[in-house]
Amino acid sequence: MTRNAATELGDFFKARRAELRPREVGLAEGTSRRVPGLRREEVARLAAISTDYYTRLEQGRLQASAAVLDAIARVLQLNDDQRSYVASLAGKDIGGPREGVEQTVQPQLQRLLDALPSIPAMVLGRHMDVLAWNPLAAALVGDFGKLSLRDRNYAKMVFSDRMKDLYADWETTARMTVAHLRMEAARNTDDPGLSDLVGQLSESDADFRHWWNAHHVEARTVGTKTLHHPVAGTLVLDWETYICSTDPDQQLVVWTAKPGSPTHDGLLALASWAADSRQSLSGPTS
Repeated sequence: MTRNAATELGDFFKARRAELRPREVGLAEGTSRRVPGLRREEVARLAAISTDYYTRLEQGRLQASAAVLDAIARVLQLNDDQRSYVASLAGKDIGGPREGVEQTVQPQLQRLLDALPSIPAMVLGRHMDVLAWNPLAAALVGDFGKLSLRDRNYAKMVFSDRMKDLYADWETTARMTVAHLRMEAARNTDDPGLSDLVGQLSESDADFRHWWNAHHVEARTVGTKTLHHPVAGTLVLDWETYICSTDPDQQLVVWTAKPGSPTHDGLLALASWAADSRQSLSGPTS
């Protein structure tokens, strides 16, 4: 890290701690503060480092390890963009999004889902959790709303008996799912949520366990899948994923078919069937 980058990093930390009120990090406000922000010694104590170490870091006089930068980022409650900025200045990977913060679908992605009545689409978050979906996606691959939050995960669904019947080439899809989780594990080596998911799937499915131990990785974002749907019949669908710019850990996944093709007609029929099913469940309207 150059002297300029070290100085910029120190100035950035100083500006961020000045914005935090003590109560936001669990400290008493007190009556002797000349400024509303955190003191250097408070940041140091919360980050489990010495005040002298933090002072020299803020003055641009030393380079901190990735672990220390991560600890300071936690204390200063940096968002993902700010963490990326710190990582760029320091030339170190300080980890991804903070565990324990529940992901919710970005509003603009929800609006896209609502505007795609004839295209199956869903939003996947960290660990391939299903954050949101439209009715046609539920009709295509399963009713996500009937699953508990813990089980509303696409990787878990892929290794279910229903998906093994749904996908014509289930093994390729399942292997790709494992390879995707491997890629995520490389980016978030200390992610307890991902470790828990891998542990569950490894224990419950021998194929997952075997493929996970093979250490294959893949980050495909486009492809074609053939599904044998109990209502719509055989569907050959192009799929693609789009990364959310405001939260890179959210991906919009869509399945499409060429207009006028048998699959496109099948999707329209499935959409009509799903609408009729919802209407029958909600009962007649007056």
